[in-house]
Amino acid sequence: MATCEEVKLLLAQVLQLGERVRQFDRSTPLMGSLPEFDSMMVIALITALEEHFDLTIEDDEISAEIFETVGNLCDFVERKLGR
Repeated sequence: MATCEEVKLLLAQVLQLGERVRQFDRSTPLMGSLPEFDSMMVIALITALEEHFDLTIEDDEISAEIFETVGNLCDFVERKLGR
């Protein structure tokens, strides 16, 4: 499964978005556009990403830009994975 598809599945699980995530593409806005995506959900999503992809995300790596769009989040994960 492609990294971005895995990220979208995690978004669906963590934010409890259900089937809505099927409509998401790389340009879909996240932070500020999804009422479910608040600061607590950012923390939950970071934890889910770390567990799912077996990586560590340091506090100084986290920025609002990462959570602007699905594509930004996917790109961040792929960089962390060295892809």
